[in-house]
Amino acid sequence: MSTLARIGLSLAGLAGFVSLGTYVATAQVNGNDNRIAVIDECLPGDPAWDPTGGCTLKAHQGDVSFAEFGALLTSPLTIPPNGYLIGHPAWRMEPAHVTTPTGKSIRITNLGGRGHTFTEVAQFGGGFIGGLNIGLAPADECVPPTDTVPLAPGATIELTASGPGLHKFQCCIHPWMRATIRVE
Repeated sequence: MSTLARIGLSLAGLAGFVSLGTYVATAQVNGNDNRIAVIDECLPGDPAWDPTGGCTLKAHQGDVSFAEFGALLTSPLTIPPNGYLIGHPAWRMEPAHVTTPTGKSIRITNLGGRGHTFTEVAQFGGGFIGGLNIGLAPADECVPPTDTVPLAPGATIELTASGPGLHKFQCCIHPWMRATIRVE
């Protein structure tokens, strides 16, 4: 495992963040700060989200209903079993690529209404919720039982960039949510 370790393995303070259901992440770098925002557009008040944990961040003002989320899970070009998982475009990592020098801190904040993992993987793949994988085999790091802990809505963690090269991250719940970090 690289020194940009999977979120949830060894970061102090994450033990108190508990997942109640399905969650997604978005990454966004603001200027030169190396800040990554985890974002989803979960619609507060949509009772269809309740069985999967609802939308829990009070300040969150999303507009994606559970039905819309499901309708945009796959591409119209998907041909099972080798189809392409697309996912809802409002549930993503943005930007999808960050370049940073060795030793620089990277702050990851979940600004969405759901919990998400930001898990380093050797190869992108599916997650631990089979119905959201759409034909993808799970990434090795996302195979249950996984020790990855979702980042709760509103929570922030920091990573230190070490180990030059390209590091791949995905949400082990919503596997279309992916980002890469190049460490120089």
